[in-house]
Amino acid sequence: MKRVFSGVQPTGNIHIGNYLGALKQFVELQKENQCIYCIVDMHSITFPQDPKQLKKNILDVAALYMAVGIDTKKSIVFVQSDVPGHAELAWILACNSYTGELSRMTQFKQKNKGRESAPTGLFTYPILMAADILLYDTDIVPVGNDQKQHIELCRDIAIRINNRYKNTFVVPDGRFLKAGARIMALDDPLSKMSKSAENIHSRISLLDEETKIKKSIMRATTDSEGSIKFDMKEKPGISNLMNIYSVFSGMEICEVEKTFEGKGYGDFKKELVQVTKESLTPIKEKYEEIRHSKELLDILKDGAERANTISEKTIKRVKENFGLGL
Repeated sequence: MKRVFSGVQPTGNIHIGNYLGALKQFVELQKENQCIYCIVDMHSITFPQDPKQLKKNILDVAALYMAVGIDTKKSIVFVQSDVPGHAELAWILACNSYTGELSRMTQFKQKNKGRESAPTGLFTYPILMAADILLYDTDIVPVGNDQKQHIELCRDIAIRINNRYKNTFVVPDGRFLKAGARIMALDDPLSKMSKSAENIHSRISLLDEETKIKKSIMRATTDSEGSIKFDMKEKPGISNLMNIYSVFSGMEICEVEKTFEGKGYGDFKKELVQVTKESLTPIKEKYEEIRHSKELLDILKDGAERANTISEKTIKRVKENFGLGL
């Protein structure tokens, strides 16, 4: 079995873009692979966080992992900061990477735009991400398309170290979104759906109330043409909504077009509201069962122990290859 690793930041309620783009992959991959899924709380502190809110968010994400279908008997689920190897390996990787390659990271440029200086953690974020992956001898990393550059950097660092110290790391492969599966903001279909967007109606979160889901969809940006045709270049608004409908309903885009042929945007949006509610209701119900149960904390504790067992073997091998320790 191949080993899979990925993680989600605990920075607020997970939205349908995260779910359709990443978490559904997590569930699918656990059927035939050994999967390790992390709540990456150390990544979230690249900007200041309220400690109480961060702890709440960690448990929220853990409960949502399970609510969407991650089976903790098959997969390891844990909190990043509970495994010391992440930080330890990040330092070793930092000593084998270069400021030039880090400064070229697109996400760093975007997040640092307009600033004279940036938190060092934001600059070295891709190093910690590489450590997360390499720590578990990962074969496959399911992530969004926006993480391609980070995966390439991880691979470059692993290959660089392997060329110097043989058999140190498994070089991972990214598993990226299929064409058309990227979910964009409802109010701006040219921008990615984001947790941090000021307009709450730009996204639909997995735990949103039904009234909020309806309002966000009915307000979603379309165009003046009125025909339900998929064309991301000329009709990005309705095409984005069709993507959402397609994934939730299980219908191909061509089937969606045929189903709504001759109908208007209002009719389509009403049907999208319905299929979205039907898809999210079981997740919300399962979440409520898990979120405040003792079982959740026990699962995370057990997950950390299992993750530590794997990571300690990697750290031991890395230290021996580098000549660290006695």
